[in-house]
Amino acid sequence: MNLVEIISKIDLDAEWFGLREYKENTTYHVIRDKNPLSNETSIDHGIMVEVLKNGQFGYCATSDLSLSGIQRAATTAQESAVRASKYSVFSFESNVRPKSKGEYLTPLELPFDSLSAGEINDILMKANDWLLNDSRIMSVSAMAMLVETTINYACSNGSDIHQKINIVGSDYSATAKSGQIIQTRTDGRSGNQMGLERFNQDLVRKKCNKVSSQVIELIEAEQCPTGEMSLVLAPDQMMLQIHESIGHPLEIDRILGDERNYAGWSFVQLEDFGKLQYGSDLMNVTFDPTISNEMASYGFDDGGFRASKEHLIKDGVLLRGLGALESQERSEVPAVANFRSCSWNRAPIDRMANLNLEAGDSSFEDIISSVEYGVYMETNRSWSIDDYRNKFQFGSEYGKLIENGKITKTLRDPNYRAITVPFWNSLSKVGDESTFEVHGTPNCGKGEPNQVIRVGHASPICLFDNIQVFGGA
Repeated sequence: MNLVEIISKIDLDAEWFGLREYKENTTYHVIRDKNPLSNETSIDHGIMVEVLKNGQFGYCATSDLSLSGIQRAATTAQESAVRASKYSVFSFESNVRPKSKGEYLTPLELPFDSLSAGEINDILMKANDWLLNDSRIMSVSAMAMLVETTINYACSNGSDIHQKINIVGSDYSATAKSGQIIQTRTDGRSGNQMGLERFNQDLVRKKCNKVSSQVIELIEAEQCPTGEMSLVLAPDQMMLQIHESIGHPLEIDRILGDERNYAGWSFVQLEDFGKLQYGSDLMNVTFDPTISNEMASYGFDDGGFRASKEHLIKDGVLLRGLGALESQERSEVPAVANFRSCSWNRAPIDRMANLNLEAGDSSFEDIISSVEYGVYMETNRSWSIDDYRNKFQFGSEYGKLIENGKITKTLRDPNYRAITVPFWNSLSKVGDESTFEVHGTPNCGKGEPNQVIRVGHASPICLFDNIQVFGGA
C-alpha cells in the first residue's frame, strides 16, 4: 500500500495526522595512499507518524512498515500528544500543516547506475596517482559519497508529496612536509545535487593537480601576516561564514530558546526583524531550496510547506528568519519552508537549507585591484564561534597576499576574527556572477536528539574592510 491508502486505514481520533516515509541509500568510497580504506553502503528506511491532538503534536517513528506497525506508532503518537497537552505553553491548529501535492526530482546528467562501484574506485585510485606527483607529498586521499533519498509524505488533510533527492560529494586531499612545516590542501569536502558527471576524469584530474600544486606552494610559503587589513574571501570560505554567522543565528527556534541546551542561543532578538542593519547595503541573503544543483534543494519541507525563494536580508536589513510554520505561529516572524529532519526517526525542526549571498557587480579583478594591502583566503580549515553566534574566529587552508592591487605571494595558516554584525557591515565589494559558486556541507548538527543534516551555500567572492587577520596553525 502507498501512504495515501495507509492514511485511509489508520484509526485515530485526532485533529490531523500524517506519515513521512524516508528511505536513504548512502555509499562511501575512500582510497588513501593508494589503498582502499572504505567501500560501504548503508540503507535506512522507516516512517515517522505525527499526530495533532488537543493542540499538541505527538511523534512516533517505526521501522515496522506493516499496517499494524504503523497503527501502533500512530496510537503512541496520539497518546504522546494528549500527555503533552497537560503542560502546553502554546496551542497549534492544523493550519501549520498545509495541504500540498506535488513532487521534486534531482536533475541528473549521469544516473547513479552509469558507473559501477569498481569504476568509481578506479577513478579514485587514479586520483591518488595524480595527487602523488611530488616526493614531498606524504599522504593523499580521494573520497566519493553517493546519497539517494526518497521521501514520501501523506496526511489526513489530503497532502500527497513525493521527492527523490540525489547527492554526490567528493574530496581530494594531499599533505606535504618540508622540514618542520606540514600543510594539507583539500578540494573543499563539498557536495551537490547531481549525478555521476562529478566524476568526469578530466575534471577529477584538474582538481587533483590544483590540490597537489597548492600544497607544495604552502610548505614553501611564508606564514600569514598579523594585523588589521582588507580581507577577500573565496566562495568556499564564504560557505562557512554564511553558515555560522547568518544561518544559525537566524534560526527562530534558537532565538526562542529551544536549542539553548545543545546548540546555543542567538544574538538576534525577535524585535530585530525589519529593523537590524545586519550588514552593509551590498548584503542580500536568500533562502532558496529551488536551485536545482545545490545540496539542500527540495520542493516541500517536512511539514508539507511548498519551498520558495525568500529574502532573509535585503540591502543589509534583516527581514525574516529561518523559522517554519510552527515557529511563525509562536514568533509572528514570517515563515520559510525549512521544517526539516535528518531521517525517519527524527521530528522536524527549524533548519537551514540553501542559504545564499546574492551576486553583486564586481569582477575578481575589480576586487583585487581595489585592495592596497590584504589577504585572500580559500577553503575553511577551522572554526570557532560563541553560543550566541556573535564572536568568531575562522581559519583557511590557503592564502594569498595582496599588495597595491595585485596578488603577490602564497601564505600559509591564514586566519581572521571578528564580531558578526560589524563584520558584515564592513562588506565593501561583492563579486559578480562570474565569481559565484555553489557549495554544500553534509554535516550540520543540531537538535536533541542530535540531527546531522545537509546544507547548501552559494556565494560570490567578497571584500571586507579592516578585519583582524593573523597567522598560526
